[in-house]
Amino acid sequence: MRFLVIGSGIAGLSFALRVADLGEVVVVTKKGVIDSATNLAQGGIAAVLDLENDSLASHIDDTLTAGAGLCDMGTVQEVVSKGYDRVHDLVSYGVDFVRDSGGSALSLGREGGHSHRRVAHAYDLTGRAIEMTLLEQVKANDSISLLEDHMVVDLLVSTREGSRRCEGALILDNNDELSRFEADQTILCTGGTGKVYLYTSNPDIATGDGIAAACRAGVRVANMEFVQFHPTCLFHPRAKNFLISEAVRGEGALLFNRQGERFMRKYDDRLELATRDMVARSIDREMKESGDDCVFLDISHKDPAFIQARFPGIYKQCLNYGIDITMEPIPVVPAAHYLCGGVLVDEFCNSSLPGLMAIGETACTGLHGANRLASNSLLEAVVFAEKAASYCRQNLAQITDLGQGTHTFSEPIQPTQELDEHILINHNWDVLRRTMWNYVGIVRNSKRLELARERIISISREIEALYKTHKITRNMVELRNIAQVSLLIVESAMLRKESRGLHYTTDYPEMDEEQLYWLVLHRHPESRSWEFSVEHRQFNRAG
Repeated sequence: MRFLVIGSGIAGLSFALRVADLGEVVVVTKKGVIDSATNLAQGGIAAVLDLENDSLASHIDDTLTAGAGLCDMGTVQEVVSKGYDRVHDLVSYGVDFVRDSGGSALSLGREGGHSHRRVAHAYDLTGRAIEMTLLEQVKANDSISLLEDHMVVDLLVSTREGSRRCEGALILDNNDELSRFEADQTILCTGGTGKVYLYTSNPDIATGDGIAAACRAGVRVANMEFVQFHPTCLFHPRAKNFLISEAVRGEGALLFNRQGERFMRKYDDRLELATRDMVARSIDREMKESGDDCVFLDISHKDPAFIQARFPGIYKQCLNYGIDITMEPIPVVPAAHYLCGGVLVDEFCNSSLPGLMAIGETACTGLHGANRLASNSLLEAVVFAEKAASYCRQNLAQITDLGQGTHTFSEPIQPTQELDEHILINHNWDVLRRTMWNYVGIVRNSKRLELARERIISISREIEALYKTHKITRNMVELRNIAQVSLLIVESAMLRKESRGLHYTTDYPEMDEEQLYWLVLHRHPESRSWEFSVEHRQFNRAG
């Protein structure tokens, strides 16, 4: 039995550890193993851990409220109910979550959208603490091979007796050489799509590789219109993608405009603890009305010793940029942060293509609906990593049998001509990301979406022409992928003619109860057009 795990965030590493005793596990990671969204996650992992003051019902309700009617009730109930066990799995691995003064219970933070303190954290370096702990476990396991600086190009899909199945992937190494990695089970854990946008909190590797490859292979993709913009990314000319955690507002930070007005009073009764979509949209409106480049997040009214102890990473990084957060406000802007849609999967993370799974931000499980509740993403990753691994364990013989026999693979031709005009890649990369930021951002309208679609299709045609005639490079593959993901986001946004959760359009500013469905896009793998088949997928609705 061979597992090919593509991605080394919390989802991929958790799954790899859980199936290591079932056979050979190969983890392919695009850059360095710590270059992932998990590693940048500051806030923590949400779960009901204080059983006296919190409840599963409350966490479920908070998740459903954030999801704006599109959460799958069964998924929400299961993920929340398994939170306690999965967090303690991480503790057993050695993750050093912060504990209270007595040392017996975990110190819990509160973030926007949560009605209670339920976020386990390692100060503001939670993602790094989890990532490094899991990596130590993976590196110590002889059944797991870790390949850094390798990225997925396309999936290997076999056709046998009319049935299609994923048999692995084409992988590009750090020398831009292609190799065929065959596997009984392929698992996409490639993270999100933040680099589709000009401003993002995501690492540079977040180019939607798994979603794009799955789409090209004819896999169903859902809810791509719901892109979460984190409200507070540091605004500074030397800061690339530094996030100011949701937990800062959870601990009492206030938002002000340049005139010193605490503007959230105008938009939401929950003020700074409103859900991310509301806070991001409010900041966006303030900036557009005033013409200012940023707003300000101020926690300087809290005790300096508390700030430095609770947010050591943020304090140190801001100080590097000349900002002392114990004495002055932090300039912030919204930035693309998290994709609530992705590869549509069932309750065990199986995609619509047999042999292919997806976990983490790459997948659409139904947990987040139209808007992710803060710190639910790490929880989703560990819960579904366990569920996917359990499925593989229980169906091991069947999975192995399906991978046997003679298959006919469809592989791309590998041209040898070098691309001598790299400006073609760099220019289109910049145009795509600016187009998405300006036309498909926090606030949308039909005219801008149509213009974005035309430009993206035009660029996509250029990319495909280069791809078919020149030697494949990493930049070329990434550009191809962000174009594919951009088109999925635009198409989905054009189809949803209402405002719900993270999708807000001035043409349809209200929610429409007739549109309580998931938008599922599907492109035939042999298609030469840019059209998608569309399904309105029903789900297990709450209430």
